[in-house]
Amino acid sequence: MSRTFAIHHQDTLGPSDTHLPDLHQDTFSKTSLGFWMYLMTDSLLFATLFCTYAVLHNETFDGPSARDLFSLTTAFIETMILLISSVTCGLGILSAIRNNKNQVIGWLALSFLLGACFVAMELHEFTELYQAGNGWTRSAFLSAFFTLVSTHGIHVSFGLLWIAVMIVQVSLLGITANTFRRLVVFSLFWHFLDLVWIFIFSFVYLLGVV
Repeated sequence: MSRTFAIHHQDTLGPSDTHLPDLHQDTFSKTSLGFWMYLMTDSLLFATLFCTYAVLHNETFDGPSARDLFSLTTAFIETMILLISSVTCGLGILSAIRNNKNQVIGWLALSFLLGACFVAMELHEFTELYQAGNGWTRSAFLSAFFTLVSTHGIHVSFGLLWIAVMIVQVSLLGITANTFRRLVVFSLFWHFLDLVWIFIFSFVYLLGVV
């Protein structure tokens, strides 16, 4: 028989009794629904940026094209880093279900390090392009590229801040109904960014070079 989780009278999870919020519990459901609505609006934002890039990616103004500028090796490494960070984030949720605070903190810290490596590689790529005279003002193609990729990078940077806050909260409060709910919502956000990057890698880098 499946076990029903409840949080009506207990907020802190005991070591032998896992009282995590039921997906059908009102507060948890409302939070999840609200965040799904946010993700849908964010999807519209990225869809607009993708459409803009599709229209402008050939408008190079006699400058370098995607084939001249992009490195599939670097983009592939960035993709693998983000995919692995998505796995570690999921493992953090599983650890929270088992009420293992130390493992949750460890997986979140690893996700943070991987996300920070991704942002660092992205900033390095932007710096190299800018120093070579290929900044966002060089052509419509580069303007669309920088806008799309940097928007995703800003989201990842916000996610890193979110991870840092969650590490502090879990360290101080443990695995409570509230911290678990926040972990689940963050996991949705992080997996969403992973999905968006797969589209960026395929549509911008892979098709651009090939």
